[in-house]
Amino acid sequence: MSANHTVGPGFLLLGFSDHANPQGLCFTVFLIIYLMVLIGNGLIMLITVVEPSLQSPMYFFLRNLSFLEICYTTTTLPKMLLAFLTGDGGISFLGCAAQLYFLVLLGSTESLLLAAMAYDRYVAICDPLHYSLLMNRRLCVRLVVASWVAVIPVQVGQTYQVFTLPFCASHNLHHFFCDVPPLLELACADTFWNQVVLHTIILLYAVLPFSLIVVSYTRIVRAVLKMPSVLGRRKVFSTCSSHLGVVTLFYGSVMVLYFKRRSRDSADTDKYLALFYTAVTPMLNPVIYSLRNKEVRIALKRLPWKK
Repeated sequence: MSANHTVGPGFLLLGFSDHANPQGLCFTVFLIIYLMVLIGNGLIMLITVVEPSLQSPMYFFLRNLSFLEICYTTTTLPKMLLAFLTGDGGISFLGCAAQLYFLVLLGSTESLLLAAMAYDRYVAICDPLHYSLLMNRRLCVRLVVASWVAVIPVQVGQTYQVFTLPFCASHNLHHFFCDVPPLLELACADTFWNQVVLHTIILLYAVLPFSLIVVSYTRIVRAVLKMPSVLGRRKVFSTCSSHLGVVTLFYGSVMVLYFKRRSRDSADTDKYLALFYTAVTPMLNPVIYSLRNKEVRIALKRLPWKK
């Protein structure tokens, strides 16, 4: 993407423009990543709908997670692909606001959904006799709906707060997409309260859900260690390993990105970390679940012969 484009009442996403990367190669790589996200997560959604053995609450949450991953990457990658194809990284003011809103909305919702999935594993392992009663269809739907509803008004407020700031003459955004930290760097006003709101939201929608996940898995580990059968322990850990892998990828990159100290020297690192959790992680999630989950692997093998 060339940096000599002019942007009217909007922003210029510089992305890879600071580096001598062939646009054709970048376009091909990210097109492959996007197609893998669509196909991989689409297959997970399909098999959890048509396969009778995958109708438990765990796979209901997994289906919703895959839907979120597709939406998440669609918020950023198509615009990046268009920029690589045309060489124009411009994005309108409203387009940037919409991209930011859906990015933080979907990211926060995914964080809450991962916490709900951890609670599901906790009930299944620590209270198996009451699992069907506790994790009924109504509660599962409520948890998913709550993951969306609890986020919408807060992220509307944050997006409004960011885009009512006065921006400086330079609208060059050294990033692949519109995100809060790089936008605040362009503001020509004091952003102290914006930073307070940003970190409060991170505490609510990242640190708190992650803490609940840690508590859930601490109790799961205690319950598993009390099992007399080694085979039983392995089976329980195998059902949790996929979710733990996804949690590690998602929260690891988010925590490092938003809690490390920002500087001019770290700008490249920040944008590549953001690219990792918005593109690479959604691509890897279906791979993790298909490799580590025997039921998913069996369902995928049977899928081509389903009517």
